[in-house]
Amino acid sequence: MRHRPKLGQHFLKAKWAARSLAYAVGISPGDTVLEVGPGKGALTRELLAIAKDVGAKVVAIEKDEALVAHLGEIFADEISSGILIVVAGDVRDVYQGETLKSPRSHLGDATAALSGKYVVAANIPYYITGEIIRQFLTAEIQPRTMALLVQKEVAQRVVAKPAGGGSSSGGKESLLSLSVKAYGTPKIVVKVPRGNFSPAPNVDSAILLVENISRDFFSSISEELFFKVIHAGFKSKRKFLLNNLAGTFEKEIVARAFTECGISMKARAEDVPLEKWKALALHLA
Repeated sequence: MRHRPKLGQHFLKAKWAARSLAYAVGISPGDTVLEVGPGKGALTRELLAIAKDVGAKVVAIEKDEALVAHLGEIFADEISSGILIVVAGDVRDVYQGETLKSPRSHLGDATAALSGKYVVAANIPYYITGEIIRQFLTAEIQPRTMALLVQKEVAQRVVAKPAGGGSSSGGKESLLSLSVKAYGTPKIVVKVPRGNFSPAPNVDSAILLVENISRDFFSSISEELFFKVIHAGFKSKRKFLLNNLAGTFEKEIVARAFTECGISMKARAEDVPLEKWKALALHLA
């Protein structure tokens, strides 16, 4: 199939990388595997191979209608048997909390119910990586696991581990990395050089795995308060965290919370690890 890439598409062509991602997501009997952006079907094929063996099914969401038609041709048997459902649409539009709906899909049942038994596998355009990750982590019904092909530098930032509240050594946190760690456990499975895609992007990629997804972290603090605090903390990267937070909370209260949480007054937002953010938010509640 000749297809001019658009929408930020870089099609995966390396079977080893597709297979690595398919195995990493950990498909179990009865699972629904939600694939975002199947493209030409390289990852879809590997997901289907495992799904057939364990008794799972794959729901693939593709925005490009030419590719939807292509997937309908090469996976006609799988669609006919019901192990694969192809949904035409943008996952940001058709995913609605618990269900996937697309009236434009004529390749099988256009509505697929999702439960706690679903996982997400995706090779998504770099420019919507953060948006897609947040969409699923904050969903009413979260996936158990996510395995995503993302820009290598993004994956490295997500798994970074700061040395502590105020030290400039170690990794650096970001809004995205804190958000991911609040909901699950991220790790890099393998790095995927740019030559494994067509067309080749200008950067290398990595398979980012997020496991054990839940809301357990928020058992003692509301999601709304936690994200209010971290968004305020990252408002300006040039300022100390204390000054950023003082724009939302009283500076005297923030300073006292820093002392009680063991955070340096000269700490920047990127230097503070997840648990200290939680302690800080609890003191500012």
